[in-house]
Amino acid sequence: MSSILTNNGAMVALQTLKSVNMDLNDTQSQISTGKRIGSAKDNAAVWAISKEMDSDIASYESVQESLGVGESTVAVALSGAEQIVETLTEMRQLAISANSENVDHGKIQNSIAKKAAQIESIIDSAEFNGANLLDAATTPQLTVLGGLDPAADTITVTSIDSATNLSTGGITAITDVGTASTALTEIETMLGNAIDAAAQLGADSNRLGDQSQFVSKLNDSLKMGVSTMTDTNMEESSARLKALQTQQQLAVQSLSIANQAPQTLMSLFR
Repeated sequence: MSSILTNNGAMVALQTLKSVNMDLNDTQSQISTGKRIGSAKDNAAVWAISKEMDSDIASYESVQESLGVGESTVAVALSGAEQIVETLTEMRQLAISANSENVDHGKIQNSIAKKAAQIESIIDSAEFNGANLLDAATTPQLTVLGGLDPAADTITVTSIDSATNLSTGGITAITDVGTASTALTEIETMLGNAIDAAAQLGADSNRLGDQSQFVSKLNDSLKMGVSTMTDTNMEESSARLKALQTQQQLAVQSLSIANQAPQTLMSLFR
């Protein structure tokens, strides 16, 4: 039955066109923004999960910054400790040469005193961002956040007690073979302490570096996960866009044909 009041064909064609236009707008939005799920209305469950992961990603970036500062602080102290080892090695050589009668003990002592002052200067200067890991009196320890749980994911770096183990003030002044022998023993003890300190800082540096690398990889994995859940598949969307544009053209043509159908009724009244 044909009716001049209700055009069923046009109604169907119009609904089809509206549906195609909605899909086309969604696809164009996905392509322009790069996001398949950009808001909660697109997919509430996936959007909520992605936002939680985004929060974790931002937190891990802060953790990486914390680890970076910690690594730099330890690196400065480690460089100082290694330089102290080299300086004490030179002092040890001087003390060994002083264990002879036919040497100028005064000049040797003067050289040792200058190197001792250099060690004290290194300890005072090994500071980064207000922390000096070669001076336990000013910085007892350094606590670095290595994860999202401050109660469990912290890395503690213990400072070196230089006042006790690396103090050059207690080295006996060399004036003869006897004092040279005593000074040599004291310097060798300090050298052992300095080597232990450098080894400790080296281990701490490696631990911070390993944790930083792990957090970086973990953060990358989270970003890839969020991308998989929410980002637009550009190849798929491009193909869908072409198909929808074709459907839109056909729907417009179908609607045009349906709108012309009532005009054929005029022939019945001629």
